[in-house]
Amino acid sequence: MASTKSLFSLLRRRCIAGLVWLYRRLPWVARPRRAYRRRRYGGRLTSVLPVVRTRAKPAWVREELIALAARSTLSCRTLAEVFNRRHADQGMRVGKTFVAELLKRHHAEIACHRRRLRPRHYRAGRRNVVWGLDGTGKIDAQRNLHFLLGIVDHGSRRCVTLEALADKRSVTVVRALCDAVEQHGAPRAIRTDNEAIFQSRVFKTALKVLGIRHQTTELHCPWQNGRIERFFGTLKDKLDRWAVADGLALQASLRVFRLWYNHVRTHQHLGGRTPIEAWNNTDIRHRPKRRVWFEGWDGLLQGEYLQR
Repeated sequence: MASTKSLFSLLRRRCIAGLVWLYRRLPWVARPRRAYRRRRYGGRLTSVLPVVRTRAKPAWVREELIALAARSTLSCRTLAEVFNRRHADQGMRVGKTFVAELLKRHHAEIACHRRRLRPRHYRAGRRNVVWGLDGTGKIDAQRNLHFLLGIVDHGSRRCVTLEALADKRSVTVVRALCDAVEQHGAPRAIRTDNEAIFQSRVFKTALKVLGIRHQTTELHCPWQNGRIERFFGTLKDKLDRWAVADGLALQASLRVFRLWYNHVRTHQHLGGRTPIEAWNNTDIRHRPKRRVWFEGWDGLLQGEYLQR
């Protein structure tokens, strides 16, 4: 009797499963269903776990994430945030889990990409082709914030302008830019970020009158104006450890720093030359006329100045 009941219950379950299978394949009830995965422990079927299937990301998303991972050592969460901020206008988003799985699958490709980036040899470019322009700030001993304007030539890395302006208006920036153009000549293009003072009508009109093309970086991409950002990194590393009493003392300190940066500090990018030597295309193999030891800011700025 027990065997008959068990056989009947088995047939009933098989019939119900077959009817459900047929019902789901009818054309008028066909709809997207979630896939299921069964786990087996000790020969018994456990609870059914749903597997959520998402649409595959485009190929350019994977390529851009691999390039970002090769150029940096950021975590998966930070890489996802950088990508989402860059493509927020397109509505494209990725999660840290997706980035982590992508980096695991393409670990060898990322390593090859890093090896291709490592042996690059830089060379000094032509002067007065592109200038990088940006601003930063410095607080003096009286707790007053001063706006610092910096301009760096991309080819020679020469600091064209470094001064503390009276205010942060476009007219003041244009006046300082005109002084630099009058002294060193006009470049072909000037690269800035998307700050309001660089997007104003006054600034854009002044560039058109001077015959200079305006290049702007993408949103949240400071590395696209890397020359001036690297220059500010060197400046802030010294300036954060140097106290100034007021605006006049700050202007005098900036002149000393500009002299040290252009004439004393050598650059690996320039093959061991200083920015002024790259600007004048000086051959460093010639014997210098005089050697002078330079020291400023109570020893923060040091080096040997070679007069050629």
